[in-house]
Amino acid sequence: DKAPLSKSLLLVPSAISILLTLLFQHYQKFFAYNLQAIKEDFQIWRLVCGRTICLDLKDTFSSSLLIYNFRIFERRYGSRKFSSFLFGAWMLSALFDLLLVEITQYVFGITINSLPSGFLGPVFALFVPFYSSIPRVQVTQVLGHFSITNKSLVYILGLQLLTSGSYIWILALSGLVSGICYNSSILKIHRILCVPSWVAKIFSWTLEPIFSSAEPTNEVRVGMGATVDIQRQQRMELLDRQIMMSQVAQMRRQRQQQGGMINWNRLFPPLRHRHNANYQDHRPSEQDTPPPTEVSEEQVARLMEMGFSRGDALEALRASNNDLNVATNFLLQH
Repeated sequence: DKAPLSKSLLLVPSAISILLTLLFQHYQKFFAYNLQAIKEDFQIWRLVCGRTICLDLKDTFSSSLLIYNFRIFERRYGSRKFSSFLFGAWMLSALFDLLLVEITQYVFGITINSLPSGFLGPVFALFVPFYSSIPRVQVTQVLGHFSITNKSLVYILGLQLLTSGSYIWILALSGLVSGICYNSSILKIHRILCVPSWVAKIFSWTLEPIFSSAEPTNEVRVGMGATVDIQRQQRMELLDRQIMMSQVAQMRRQRQQQGGMINWNRLFPPLRHRHNANYQDHRPSEQDTPPPTEVSEEQVARLMEMGFSRGDALEALRASNNDLNVATNFLLQH
């Protein structure tokens, strides 16, 4: 939903790759990323065919899963800005591919005539905004020391794709460098390598109705999450919270029957200090109140982009001492 370009990149190249592998193997030579043919025979069309369709089904599967996970950027930026990033990363990674091959031959004496085919450069470039703009939310821990987060699976898929071929590290390195260059506010490459508005309108009229999907009706949106993935995780956390509250209510009934009182501060340590009219007499004095923490406006803007209000973002950042990950976890859980 709301990601027609990601859906087209997920379906069309994968279908062509499967057809070339199973039925039309004699046409695979036209989609090979042959650098020797590009440099010596000037077959520039191989830059398009060889850098779009994967000829290895393992690469097709891994890159498709990564594109599916990176669809959140199209929902956040919009289809035009997302396509501009892919176009810019595709152009830059093609240049860096040739440079890295020449550097490898000059330094190590290794001649590379071909590279793995597929839409791999832009896929690796998407790891740059994924690392910098997607907050890290801890899901669980393994053996008490290794944290499993909402980003672990994506990194594992990237590692699987990185180890699937002998020279795929060149594509990975060129993709990461192109993603850094395109995201750089100093180089201003995003102003040059972008999709024109008239091209975006043509594709929105022709291809978007084919690949667009209706919003799912069987899932009720919960909370302030910016994406469906965050909302699903909020729903799971809400269910866990309801189970905990039912257990606490049961403990409370048992303590009331025994004539005792339950220690709420032990079960729920106060994370937010809210002003309550019923407890005005117990508020700390102005001398005991610590000075407010300086809050970064950039981090406030990031939290507001995720759908949280400015007041909640300021309060969470002050409580977490300007730690964006801690503030995000706090807002998602409360």
